[in-house]
Amino acid sequence: MDNLIIWQQQTDNPDNGLNFNTICQWWSNLANQEVNLAQRIIPDNGNLAEIDWQPQRFDEKFIITAPQVRGITLYGTRLNQEQEFNFTPSQLELNLDENELYIYLQSRNNVVIKIGQPKINYEVISLNNFKLASKQIGKNCVVLLTDKEQKIEVNFSLTPDQQLYLLSQLAKILKLNAKLNLSPETLSELLSMMQK
Repeated sequence: MDNLIIWQQQTDNPDNGLNFNTICQWWSNLANQEVNLAQRIIPDNGNLAEIDWQPQRFDEKFIITAPQVRGITLYGTRLNQEQEFNFTPSQLELNLDENELYIYLQSRNNVVIKIGQPKINYEVISLNNFKLASKQIGKNCVVLLTDKEQKIEVNFSLTPDQQLYLLSQLAKILKLNAKLNLSPETLSELLSMMQK
């Protein structure tokens, strides 16, 4: 995980303070957000990959209010409840890719708590036999994909940076697909057209 920020109590890591501040900011930003909270026992062998994070009976989903950090303890309340909960960690791991915080408790060193925002489930649309149209509007390019069989239209706008990124991805595909017989000159011409 490239985007993993770790804070540990009693460490000589020079980034420990900065990491803690980043985690505190992330925790504070959870205010009035829906979160999932799960608590699991760490296996005897310490292998965290063996932990089953699939939803279980005692996992919670709630709106967190007033998340704050006092000292090294993380505090918060559940929406419509007055009682505050807290976790005092020996270690914190913030996974920015998954938007999840793993809390290793000071009081129970065989327990890890995972708290994070619910995953977004994206709807996937597959277009196999579609027509493509595009038109320039100012600096942006509007692209329309139409699949008449499925009666689906997808319309999106690309900024100049997005256009360049799309072209670079297509260039990689063209370069890897020998069946297309695309000459380096044609590829170069496509890139120069994009930069105009």
